[in-house]
Amino acid sequence: MTPTSISHPLRRRHVIAGLAAGLVAPAVLAARPGTPPAPSLWPRALAVPGGVARLSLGPAADRPVAHTRVGEAQVPLLVVGDAIDWTALVGIPLAATPGGATITSAGRSVPYTVAPKQYREQHLKVAPGTVDLSAEDTARYERERAHLAGVMATFTDAPPATLHMAVPVPGRRSSSFGLRRVFNGQSRNPHSGMDIAAGTGTPVRAPLAGRVIDTGNYFFNGGTVWLDHGAGLLSMYCHLSRVDCKAGDAVKAGDAFCAVGATGRVTGPHLHWSVMLNRAMVDPALFIDA
Repeated sequence: MTPTSISHPLRRRHVIAGLAAGLVAPAVLAARPGTPPAPSLWPRALAVPGGVARLSLGPAADRPVAHTRVGEAQVPLLVVGDAIDWTALVGIPLAATPGGATITSAGRSVPYTVAPKQYREQHLKVAPGTVDLSAEDTARYERERAHLAGVMATFTDAPPATLHMAVPVPGRRSSSFGLRRVFNGQSRNPHSGMDIAAGTGTPVRAPLAGRVIDTGNYFFNGGTVWLDHGAGLLSMYCHLSRVDCKAGDAVKAGDAFCAVGATGRVTGPHLHWSVMLNRAMVDPALFIDA
């Protein structure tokens, strides 16, 4: 059933009432190409650092525009739903301070509350040169960071047909999202993705249809691919042994487009999988079956 279907009695009454009041155009009764996914296919709501908030924007004939602030930038949000009720899906950064927050839409502020969450801590031993960087490696990292900032700012207007993702590779989850990482006794940024243990060469399959927007071999992440799924929803795949795609390629859900490896800063072969929403890394587990 599409989000604009009116077969459910309660939804039908709302639509009929809207038509009578002149609030809902008859065109919304027909499914249209690019219709956003139904609520049952949205990510699970968890308004914590690294989570996703769902904020109602109310009814409107057209999909409204909503923004959140990231630093000094106003970043557009993924808005889903239909003319009866639109919802902004807000990725909350891991560094977010618990408490009150807002987004903006149609000139008004929409408030929400970020609840606290305590993530576990993990201690890892890696090659010393990947923790205390040389001047040459530091310069390389800074170049890569500047390039990736542009990749992460990608926003295409069309929302995904679904927001439900499949796990990209079978295997044990060896490291969860949000872990506080301590490398060789030195604290570093929290883990911004899900690690899945698998053998080198295991095919990685697209969890959602998308377009390849970047591939590369990066200092920390090793072999890497970024996919754009639309409307600020991106995903990243790291430590790859092989990349079987190039920037601009379209992939369908389930397509194999790269392979598990042990490149970059790793302790063994695995896939690091990240999901980014409005430039915030969020927990991939919210997009898959629990």
